[in-house]
Amino acid sequence: MGPLKRIAREIRYLDGLVRTLWRVRKIDPDSEVLICDDFEEAVDKFADHTALIFEGERYTYRQLDALANRFAAWADAQGLKAGDTVALLLPNRAEYVPAWVGLSKLGVASALINNNLTGAALAHCLSISNASHVITDNEGLAATETIRAGLPRSLSYWIIDQDFAAAPGRHALDLKEPKLAPERPLKGRRAGQKARDVALYIYTSGTTGMPKAAKITHMRAQLYMRSFAGATKANAEDNIYCVLPLYHATGGLCGVGSALLNGGTIVLRRRFSASHFWADVIDNNCTMFVYIGELCRYLVNQDPTPLDRAHKLRLAFGNGLRPEVWEEFQARFNVPRIMEFYGSTEGNVSMFNFDGQPGAIGRVPPYLQRNFAVRLVRFDVEAEMPVRNADGLCVLCELGEAGEAVGLIQDDARHNYTGYADKAASERKILRDVLMKGDAWFRTGDLMRQDADGYFYFVDRIGDTFRWKGENVSTTEVAEVISRYPGVDEANVYGVKIGKFDGRAGMAAITPGDGFKIDGLRDYLNRELPSYARPLFIRIAPAIETTGTFKYRKVDLVRDGFDPAKVEQALYFDQPEASAYKPITPALYAQIQDGAFKL
Repeated sequence: MGPLKRIAREIRYLDGLVRTLWRVRKIDPDSEVLICDDFEEAVDKFADHTALIFEGERYTYRQLDALANRFAAWADAQGLKAGDTVALLLPNRAEYVPAWVGLSKLGVASALINNNLTGAALAHCLSISNASHVITDNEGLAATETIRAGLPRSLSYWIIDQDFAAAPGRHALDLKEPKLAPERPLKGRRAGQKARDVALYIYTSGTTGMPKAAKITHMRAQLYMRSFAGATKANAEDNIYCVLPLYHATGGLCGVGSALLNGGTIVLRRRFSASHFWADVIDNNCTMFVYIGELCRYLVNQDPTPLDRAHKLRLAFGNGLRPEVWEEFQARFNVPRIMEFYGSTEGNVSMFNFDGQPGAIGRVPPYLQRNFAVRLVRFDVEAEMPVRNADGLCVLCELGEAGEAVGLIQDDARHNYTGYADKAASERKILRDVLMKGDAWFRTGDLMRQDADGYFYFVDRIGDTFRWKGENVSTTEVAEVISRYPGVDEANVYGVKIGKFDGRAGMAAITPGDGFKIDGLRDYLNRELPSYARPLFIRIAPAIETTGTFKYRKVDLVRDGFDPAKVEQALYFDQPEASAYKPITPALYAQIQDGAFKL
């Protein structure tokens, strides 16, 4: 990179950094300014601007505030007070943000429940929310019928749809009812509440196990919303397209904050549609789009149309955009700027890629390293623990070396760690005695590497990286290679146990598209990957299951392994003497498990 390009890069980076830090400078854990105060300030400034467009309906800032105030009046009528919690079991809809904002005006926290959950998982999330009231709709009410056990207390369900079946514990929440006043409650109703108090519970969508409820304080919600209001450089003329679920931080705080704290408009959709995406963006004059990386991949996999470049998008921002998709997405759709970011819902590590380096999740340039309390520590994949030196302290990674990202825990807004509702789960995310005895750092659970220019690159989730033939294998990096093979729509890589072999062998679940031929896959992988990283097993899957935030679920794939008795789809084994992927029969499966092959 020449000197002029380096100067231009630093200007872009510093411009983004200064704008972001300026917006969050006044956030204080002991402040009485809450997230609802931020919203009311925007309402007072942009009262008659369009704040939200949803299913053909437009809502001004004033109208959204009135909706929020009606939710506050409902909470007041139920005797709810500061410190109480209400669960929201709703899809994306116009009432979603006003609901939790309105509750926060009384100091009441909202537990944002994934509306795709059913059965035991739904019961678990409702149970740990500590809520006795649930605001839902007909769709959510139907999901509650799948709960058979696991609720330690009775719940009152309040349905915002008008046509529901009456039953004990079910009540109508008619937001047009006259007694639910549209005027703001007095700020004295939330007196004593501080920015360090909990505003929301957002559930981590982990790919294994039950979700955990991350405690989102008012100051953390402010950090999300104010940071993106600054980082995106959004203004009152921007329409921001959001198809991500509002029960998670990327859509519900980052996307919403970018618009609603700047006088802009959120164009909200119930769900993502790849086939209707560009027409909808164009029809609504959208200028920004908040993404999860998988959505960009879905768009790239659509057939080209004249609409691909007929839009007015100037920025796409989000996280999880794979390097192999990034440049194709940007070039094909002519999106001038992509801003990838990294952040964990419950943690204190966050960063932005302000200058659009493809594949990088963020950047801390060498000259600012001391100003940012994020470090990479060497990690032993086999022991699943950070490496420690003779003094019992962690070992920092060299440039280019993969290690776990950790963030120093302090009491200020940027470095505070509030954890989960579960104290034991919160403690497991703390790493102590890292750089000095007595310090405490938040564990992201993510392996990253950093280059000489300060760019951070995601390597893998801890637990997704596995060890085979004495080498660490990154499932993410292998999946990226497989995804470049002709005809592969999706690839999900994971490790599986084989009989008495040490470690875990690589396996890939592949969703094939047009032109996929397994006969050429082995030769391709032999050229592109070292021997230890090549998947021994292939599973052909019509679709790969994801979480509500489009993260791959691996727990079921790992459990099934390569056993044809458990898997209905085609299974293949890289049989050594055949030098080819061979279909796995029950007999071949038994041979593999018995150690008949030198692997």
